[in-house]
Amino acid sequence: MATTTYVNKRTRHRWRLLALMMTALFFAFGSFWLVQVMRGEAQGPNVNVGNDPDYIIDNFSFVRMSETGQPRYVISGERLTHRPNDNTSDIDKPVVQSMSTDHPSMTMTADKAHVNQDQNQIDLSGNVDISRPGSKTSDPLRIRTEALTVLPDEEISKTDKPIQMTLGHASATGVGMVANNATQQLTLGGRGRIVYPPRGQR
Repeated sequence: MATTTYVNKRTRHRWRLLALMMTALFFAFGSFWLVQVMRGEAQGPNVNVGNDPDYIIDNFSFVRMSETGQPRYVISGERLTHRPNDNTSDIDKPVVQSMSTDHPSMTMTADKAHVNQDQNQIDLSGNVDISRPGSKTSDPLRIRTEALTVLPDEEISKTDKPIQMTLGHASATGVGMVANNATQQLTLGGRGRIVYPPRGQR
C-alpha cells in the first residue's frame, strides 16, 4: 500500500512538472510569435503606418537659433499640427519673422504654412504678405502674392505666382520672384511692369 502511494506521488509530481514545462514552452512560443508580429508591423513592406498627427499646439512660437546662439528667425501661429511620418507641420495663420541684426528684419504672414523640417523649407499659401521696414540704406518693401517658398537659413524667398510689390514710392508687378534678404537683392519674373513716381514725389 505504501509503495502504491509512493508511485502515485511520483506520477503526480511528473505530471505537474510536465504541465509546468508545457506552460513555459507555450509562453516561450507565444512571446516569439508576438515579437515576430511586432517586427512585421514595424518592417513589413505592405504595412501602412499612416500619418496621423502626434501633437497639436495652439498659439505657439518657435525660435530658431544661429550657430553663434543668436535668434535667427521666429515662426508663430494660431495652431501647429505635426505629422511624424514625414516630419512636417501644418500651421494656421503663420507669421515668419527674420531676426538678423545685419539688415532690416522681414515679416511674412499667410493663411496657411507647410513646414518641412528635414529640408528646412516653409511653403506659405493664401494671402501671402511680405513686409520689410525702411532703413538708412533701403526703402520700405511690401510684396503680396498667393504662394511663397521660404528657405529661412539662406534667407531666400521665391514664388512662380503673380506678385504685387511696392518699394518706397515705386511699385511693380510680375509673375515670379526671388528675394534674397541677406544680400538685399530681388529679381522679378517676366510679364511685369514697374511704375516710378515723378522725381518730386520720391
